[in-house]
Amino acid sequence: MEILDSRGNPTVRVFIELNDGTKAVASVPSGASTGENEAIELRDGDSTRYAGKGVLQAVANVNEKIADNLLGLDASQQALIDQTMIALDGTDNKSNLGANAILGVSMAVAKAAAASAGVPLYQYLGGAGARRLTVPCMNILNGGEHADNNVDIQEFMAVPLGAPTFREGLRYIAETFHVLKKILKDRGLATSVGDEGGFAPNLSSNEDAIETIIQAIETAGYKPGEDIAIALDSAANSFAVNMQGSYDLSWSGAGKMNSEAIIKMAADWVSKYPIILWEDPLAEGDWGGFKKFTDQLGDKIEVVGDDIFVTNTHYIQKGIQQGIANSALIKLNQIGSVSETIEAVRMCRDAGWRYFISHRSGETADTFLADFAVAMDGGHLKSGSASRSERIAKYNRLLEIEQELGDTALYYWK
Repeated sequence: MEILDSRGNPTVRVFIELNDGTKAVASVPSGASTGENEAIELRDGDSTRYAGKGVLQAVANVNEKIADNLLGLDASQQALIDQTMIALDGTDNKSNLGANAILGVSMAVAKAAAASAGVPLYQYLGGAGARRLTVPCMNILNGGEHADNNVDIQEFMAVPLGAPTFREGLRYIAETFHVLKKILKDRGLATSVGDEGGFAPNLSSNEDAIETIIQAIETAGYKPGEDIAIALDSAANSFAVNMQGSYDLSWSGAGKMNSEAIIKMAADWVSKYPIILWEDPLAEGDWGGFKKFTDQLGDKIEVVGDDIFVTNTHYIQKGIQQGIANSALIKLNQIGSVSETIEAVRMCRDAGWRYFISHRSGETADTFLADFAVAMDGGHLKSGSASRSERIAKYNRLLEIEQELGDTALYYWK
């Protein structure tokens, strides 16, 4: 069926029932800052409904095409079911049936199989040894495509790498989030939030954003770089003049820059501030710039490719071979099925890369992502800020998982 996501736009919800009576439901997220090579999210294009963003065709594809081809298959055969849908679609980017249709079914199948087997989803997907809670990289200040302000960088994240447990780490950054609100309010700045729940004030520069977060960390009683570090997502596509190394950071007043200038700026920031991760510092077509960035900073921080890799093993493999980054962002709906997402994680792990599990800016209350992050043993996850219930739902599910695991739960950054 067609439902609404956290931005009020249509998305797909899928219901499944097994022969033993087990039922499951899954809802599909949607992105705003998207890579050119992402799997296609099928929209109706009917301007009389939801400004063309309706998903009735994707829903019909689930009910009328996919369902008929999956009836009688064993829900525990995730890869077979996903491959059956991919073959039925017949395209490289799932543009026929829609990645939103295929992923909704894929997620629902995994949930149903786990429930039928009587095990938690994280254990079903990750095996009996799945017990590592992720470090939450909380987006506490927004810019770029996720806000209407004069900050170029899309996400500024607080990372509680010094906490002893997930529960305590979540507390560290939630407290910092609330202190940040007070600091912004005292400065007469807006405390409204962007799509992912972070504050979206007009600040004097991108560095002002970092320094304000450091002030919030210290005011909350924590040590920057020791208790809480900083992660950035530039989403550089949003300020790229072209995809070959020309950029315009005019929102913040920094002006036009080339790849070399951005790398120089980044190196300066990494030396000055407790930054440990930087996602999409350059545009998806700027492979040469990305490699130079990684060559210079990859031994100091995690360099994450998002739009450049789009959770696709074809692009991740190319990135590994060329040394473009040292980590890939992992988003289920970028590739469009659970088993393909697991393959992307496996490729990163086999190459000695990190992999950064992520939500989307258009989310739902579905907590699949929390279980998936624990199952993948990734170590870190971004799922938004300490506001907006579709973000909090993931954090609360992780708290539940930590409680279920008890003393066997692991939590660490490295």
